[in-house]
Amino acid sequence: MTKIAADTLNTEDTNMDTIQKASQSAHEAVDVITNVTTQAVDALGEKGEQFKNAEQQMLEDCRNYVHNNPISSLGIAAAAGFILSRLISSR
Repeated sequence: MTKIAADTLNTEDTNMDTIQKASQSAHEAVDVITNVTTQAVDALGEKGEQFKNAEQQMLEDCRNYVHNNPISSLGIAAAAGFILSRLISSR
């Protein structure tokens, strides 16, 4: 084998090693991104559930307030309607 042929084969082996290392690094990066994304989705799912529960609790609290304080609730509703009508009609 000539020196040029040996150098060419050595260069090809080096290039294949570099390509394999780059491919391995890319796979590892994708694995890390996948794990982080999965964790983020899980966290968002938990927060969404917490917000849903908080919304249901607030709705229940409002219902109880209206049930226990009907006159005050009516006054609050009338005042809110008056304010909204003023805001909308002023435009």
